[in-house]
Amino acid sequence: MGKRLLDIIGSLVGILITLPVWVVAAVWIKWDSPGPVFYRGWRVGRGGKLFRIFKFRTMVADAERTGVSSTSDQDSRITRPGRWLRKYKIDELPQLLNVLRGEMSLVGPRPEVPRYVQLYNEEEKAILTVRPGITDWASLWNADEGAVLAGAEDPDRAYELWIRPTKLRLQLEYVRRHNWWIDLKIIVYTLIKIFWKDWMPRELAGYGRPEVPKRLAA
Repeated sequence: MGKRLLDIIGSLVGILITLPVWVVAAVWIKWDSPGPVFYRGWRVGRGGKLFRIFKFRTMVADAERTGVSSTSDQDSRITRPGRWLRKYKIDELPQLLNVLRGEMSLVGPRPEVPRYVQLYNEEEKAILTVRPGITDWASLWNADEGAVLAGAEDPDRAYELWIRPTKLRLQLEYVRRHNWWIDLKIIVYTLIKIFWKDWMPRELAGYGRPEVPKRLAA
């Protein structure tokens, strides 16, 4: 109950504080290209329940029908405002609505698309025992996935080989050892990471930095 109360208060405060940013982002998105303001892709939540995530649309309308699901910074489907929104993580702000609705938490494993959840082994299914979140250890480790995948000929395959394994390890680490103090640290670390992209929390020092080998990016 304590975590849920924190989620409700935190999401409401976050929406009120950032509301002007929402308005500017929405106007820019609609002005730049046809399509909805929000992206509403399907994700898997606690207990394996499907829900539709809220994000500011950063790609052309119906982008999922024209390419892969993992996106590099060089993807031609990304719109002009989309590049800026992604750079400063502003596209993630609408997920505060998912938090308010109880589908997500402020802190928790990032919600995954169904195709990758179907690959979970028995150990990894523990990730589905908690609400997915806007940020977690894996988000801090791989804060700019688009840049990491830039240049990869097959971004989905590069993600599966070089990002997903460590991401799952960190998500399981959060599930096994999480409390309100760890949640608070992750929130503070996330704010630092937005403005200091090269910084890495000491808790993640042993995981190295996410990267795709050049032989896969050629």
